[in-house]
Amino acid sequence: MTDTPQPQSVTEGAAEAFLAGGSLRHAQGPYFGAYGGRWMPESLIAALDELEDTFEKAKSDPEFLAQVAELNRTYSGRPSLLTEARRFAEHAGGVRVFLKREDLNHTGSHKINNVLGQALLAKRMGKTRVIAETGAGQHGVASATAAALLGLECVVYMGAEDCRRQALNVARMQLLGAEVIPVTNGSQTLKDAINDALRDWVANVQTTHYLLGTAAGAHPFPAMVRYFHEVIGEEAREQILSATGRLPDAVCACIGGGSNAIGIFHGFLDDREVALYGFEAGGDGVDTGRHAATITLGRPGVLHGARSYLMQDDDGQTIESHSISAGLDYPGVGPEHAFLADIGRASYEPITDAEAMEAFRLLCRTEGIIPAIESAHALAGALKVGQRLAAEPGDPAEKIIVVNLSGRGDKDVATAAEWFDLLPEDSAEAEIGAEGEQL
Repeated sequence: MTDTPQPQSVTEGAAEAFLAGGSLRHAQGPYFGAYGGRWMPESLIAALDELEDTFEKAKSDPEFLAQVAELNRTYSGRPSLLTEARRFAEHAGGVRVFLKREDLNHTGSHKINNVLGQALLAKRMGKTRVIAETGAGQHGVASATAAALLGLECVVYMGAEDCRRQALNVARMQLLGAEVIPVTNGSQTLKDAINDALRDWVANVQTTHYLLGTAAGAHPFPAMVRYFHEVIGEEAREQILSATGRLPDAVCACIGGGSNAIGIFHGFLDDREVALYGFEAGGDGVDTGRHAATITLGRPGVLHGARSYLMQDDDGQTIESHSISAGLDYPGVGPEHAFLADIGRASYEPITDAEAMEAFRLLCRTEGIIPAIESAHALAGALKVGQRLAAEPGDPAEKIIVVNLSGRGDKDVATAAEWFDLLPEDSAEAEIGAEGEQL
């Protein structure tokens, strides 16, 4: 395994700049504080170097930037809307709650932002094949979509347990021309899908680009994935200023690996009056051991090419995570989130399965929007933040929260029906099983 040297200008400089009142938005890796790096096999170092070089050149290439902007506008449907959730907000202490509607993007989540950019980079590097991991299936669907659009072969690794939970998205990927490979190793979830995708990349590195779906992994992936998702925060900042005349008091997002969260956070990182909240998967409760609250209870370690907070035992072995949400069921987190937690710029809290599902149902019944269960963790967190803000001095109606609604919930209908016991036991699978399940 090889690691890049730790450049002090990035590791210490960003934290010192923040504490001195400077900008956090320009930290580019390979390290964010003590986290990040490139802990990868020698066989992949050249590919990572090529990717970094291509990415850095593309960022300053007007033709590439125009391609991305045009696809975002005419294919993804950006800018995504900012919707005020007035009836939902009544349950959040009466503060104003706005939803950044990434669920309305083509393919149904924020994932399309990143895959279009990376797929264009793959074409620039002369790759003919892309591989991807997926948990809830949304990144897999987005990857298959971009591959179909740009004429690339696509293989998606997905844990066998997640294939069962997310049957609808498996079918979508296959309809789009992707090969979906169920992973039967380990816990058969997202971590294991990433492991198998990395093995594929090692074996086929000359022809293949690994289209990583979250802001984690080896450098340059955390900075690159964030770059393609920054549009979320940039739009949200402009939209909330237009709608209310000021910045929000708080921004909330769910967090597994952390791509949707870092995307919306980035638009507000340097606005110190805006509190940033990432809500992790608390599963059955952090005291049960069945959760994915990586920042809340994890310790620093190395997973999938980067140093960050991990769920691990006393011997440093990664332990299984648990969440009703396939997209948050991951025992690690992106290194920039670990850094933001350490310096106090963002707060990270667990949300249990039960809390997320109640928020899921509440949004359905108050706003007519079915969210992804992943996004429901952010909604549950926003209810708590709203109550706290309402308890502070001042009129609650003058306080503002923006929630990143990272995906839509059609994939989660079967899971919700089972959770809320909406159908007779003998008909639930027959009527909904083919309709799909999680992110």
